[in-house]
Amino acid sequence: MAMKSDIEIAQEAQAEPIEAIAKKLGISEDFIERYGKNKAKIDLSIREGLEGKPDGKLVLVTAITPTPAGEGKTTTTVGLTDGLRRIGKNAIVALREPSLGPVFGLKGGAAGGGYAQVIPMEDINLHFTGDMHAIGAANNLLAAMLDNHIFQGNKLNIDVRKITWRRCVDMNDRQLRRLTNGLGGKTNGVPREDFFDITVASEVMAILCLAKDIEDLKLRCGRIIVGYSYDDRPITAADLHAEGAMAALLKDAMKPNLVQTLEGSPAFVHGGPFANIAHGCNSVVATKLALKLGDYTVTEAGFGADLGAEKFLDIKCRMADLKPDAVVIVATVRALKHHGGVPKEELGDENLAAMEAGIANLLRHVDNITNVFGLPAVVAINRFPTDTEAELEQVAVQCRAYGVEAILSEVWAKGSEGGEALARKVVELAERSSELQLTYDSEADISDKIARIAKKIYRAKGIQLTAEALAQRRALEDQGFGKLPICMAKTQYSFSDNPALLGAPEDFIVTVRGLKVSAGAGFIVALTGDIMTMPGLPKTPAAEQIDVDANGRITGLF
Repeated sequence: MAMKSDIEIAQEAQAEPIEAIAKKLGISEDFIERYGKNKAKIDLSIREGLEGKPDGKLVLVTAITPTPAGEGKTTTTVGLTDGLRRIGKNAIVALREPSLGPVFGLKGGAAGGGYAQVIPMEDINLHFTGDMHAIGAANNLLAAMLDNHIFQGNKLNIDVRKITWRRCVDMNDRQLRRLTNGLGGKTNGVPREDFFDITVASEVMAILCLAKDIEDLKLRCGRIIVGYSYDDRPITAADLHAEGAMAALLKDAMKPNLVQTLEGSPAFVHGGPFANIAHGCNSVVATKLALKLGDYTVTEAGFGADLGAEKFLDIKCRMADLKPDAVVIVATVRALKHHGGVPKEELGDENLAAMEAGIANLLRHVDNITNVFGLPAVVAINRFPTDTEAELEQVAVQCRAYGVEAILSEVWAKGSEGGEALARKVVELAERSSELQLTYDSEADISDKIARIAKKIYRAKGIQLTAEALAQRRALEDQGFGKLPICMAKTQYSFSDNPALLGAPEDFIVTVRGLKVSAGAGFIVALTGDIMTMPGLPKTPAAEQIDVDANGRITGLF
């Protein structure tokens, strides 16, 4: 029998009315804003009645360094939540919203997989509740007001050569990476070089995910630096009087989106910043609301633990006063073999020698979570049909020798049943006492904070700032931004800044080629390598397989 696709499994599911999902969390219909039958936004005024209620346990799902073989972090996150509810825990999953770029580009869908998905997966992967469009509109309103200010006389003396604010669109479109606009005569604006980012790379997205309420959102939008004057004074959105209108566009986008898993577990899907240019976590608002409503909140951070988990802990937890009670590190046998040097087309073949080499990557992440950050962890082996018993046993033995347990996760094929063992282990870990140790102190200078991340998390020998980055560091410190957390913009494919260095490299130098402040989000971005903020479509985009029939039924989303 042919294996069912993710979208076929999702479309066969009998979704519960969204009111029933809300009821599982004790949310009355007074706080539900329905978007059809099975998705809704939750009015943030609900928080007033939850003040003083103790938080539930927070579980962070992260992964080894990503490979073309895939790791299944979202699938594991969803399946673990279902597994926790299976064993009697009131669990909620809190995820990021997918970007249209990867959906139409490589992935074809990003709402979990198999029998561990959030639904309605077509809506979640496409327009959903309009949050992405609101973020893009707020971003581009600021860009329009900036260019209009220059066109109308430039009272702020903005140097068009020093504009840092970019337009955005939620699509992979390499044609927009770099362009010249304002052409066609003086009534069409001031000609200048411009750039586009994909929406999830916009600072507005990061702001939405870190803001605690509308007032905080407005203040953060006002602090956005859009460029510099001729005398190098930072120009902000507040200088352009744009923050109020931006916040008005984002008013509804601030409200968490409630959906469900295939098994009817409540799911908040809200926000989605990139993890290699921003902090890569869902919204603080959704996470904190989930902690008040459930016994366990399961959330994930983007890419591997050196990126997503480090930023979740050093940025999101620092800003929002959060601490995970347990961490799950997802790996696959296929991905470990890839880190051991096996090409993609041979990953289905048993190769214990490559496994031995590749497991070093997994154990490096384990060491970071348990010894650097001081948190209890478990390894989840996301099972594939090609995995052999010898390979699975090898992972289990080596993890055990390192002091961490490896649990087989079969949620893709079995749903909550396949996540029950992992759920029981997570509950055991979450009951342990632990204290989060951050990588660096906020009072340290910019270079020291970057060096601590590079040495403690990546295992680099040191860092090197280019002459341009050194000048930017001095300027940022002079402008009062030196105490902000660091958001590393680094390749997701390696612990180093070189994507070709797989496994667990050591003693390399991380080169920082630029520093820029995301003043609204509240962190400094350290640029290493060549980080793409506007991806392009591949030779055969996933969009070519996506279709809709006369009845509105969508196909091809994975």
